[in-house]
Amino acid sequence: MNELPPPPAPTEQDPRWAVVAARDRTADGTFVYSVATTGIYCRPSCPSRAANPKNVRFHLTTADAERAGFRACKRCKPGQPPVDVQAAAKVAAACRAIEQADEAPTLAELAQAAGFSTFHFHRVFKGVTGVTPKAYAAAHRARRVRDQLSRSSTVTDAIYDAGYRSSGRFYADTNQVLGMTPSDFRAGGAHAEIRFAVGQCTLGAILVAQSGKGVCAILLGDDPDALLRDLQDRFPSAMLLGGDAAFEGLVARVVGFVEAPGLGFDLPLDVRGTAFQHRVWQALREIPAGTTASYTDVARSIGAPTAVRAVAAACAANAIAVAIPCHRVVKNDGTLSGYRWGVERKRALLAREAEGR
Repeated sequence: MNELPPPPAPTEQDPRWAVVAARDRTADGTFVYSVATTGIYCRPSCPSRAANPKNVRFHLTTADAERAGFRACKRCKPGQPPVDVQAAAKVAAACRAIEQADEAPTLAELAQAAGFSTFHFHRVFKGVTGVTPKAYAAAHRARRVRDQLSRSSTVTDAIYDAGYRSSGRFYADTNQVLGMTPSDFRAGGAHAEIRFAVGQCTLGAILVAQSGKGVCAILLGDDPDALLRDLQDRFPSAMLLGGDAAFEGLVARVVGFVEAPGLGFDLPLDVRGTAFQHRVWQALREIPAGTTASYTDVARSIGAPTAVRAVAAACAANAIAVAIPCHRVVKNDGTLSGYRWGVERKRALLAREAEGR
């Protein structure tokens, strides 16, 4: 006599039920669930009132649910791409609109095109890109300025071709956009002067460089010549000058800070990077000495919780060691990850800060 197959396990015992109960958006697209009493099927994150698990069944695809006689929920719209995917597509369209416009669209215009309120669009855009629409537009215009200065016959032509409506507004933004005057930029930075000196500290060789705006590099390593080559690669057209006696005093202050980071760093910095990198580096400077934060923590602190890899990349691009303390960022489990100047130096810096806390 053939045995009957065992009855299906209760819905509460299926791991997918916990996902539905939590309305986990990350599970959208992996399955759908139907409710017998309503005849409707939904995506896992559906915000509708929780169903009785006795009436719930799971389906691998929307087609499976429809073949079983269920119709799509009008609230969560499971037949459409997940909400996160839709939002990313709308943000991508907004980025294209910004890049293609002669004059940056307003926040209200971008939000209207996306079908969102201005507040919601601002939050979604920042969540996807890591920067606000205004910051994205400013970064794009900065790229256009650099391109136009390389191609236009005059600085004035470049200013207006890049989307500035007045030369006054451009010159007010010059240092932030170019890090030097437009004429110097057109000359490949040939007139920009950067003073530097190479010394020794307990972490090995240290190179300190300063532009007219502030300290622009603090590099650590084993080979002084390699540090100088790194500086030359970063500022290929600048005039690199060896430090004089006054500059040696600044180097001594930097070395003292590296030896005792808890003392704090009060020298002006010349920080050059993208808008997103600036936000990450500012967040790093807000991590107290003697403490650490994970890459996920930093991503959340700048309002971009999904940009963990981009945060790691910004840490790796940092050229101002210790003063911008990327050594205070660790893995989620607290272990040390890569450090451009070596994990052992990272461990030593953290130990020093812990002792001085």
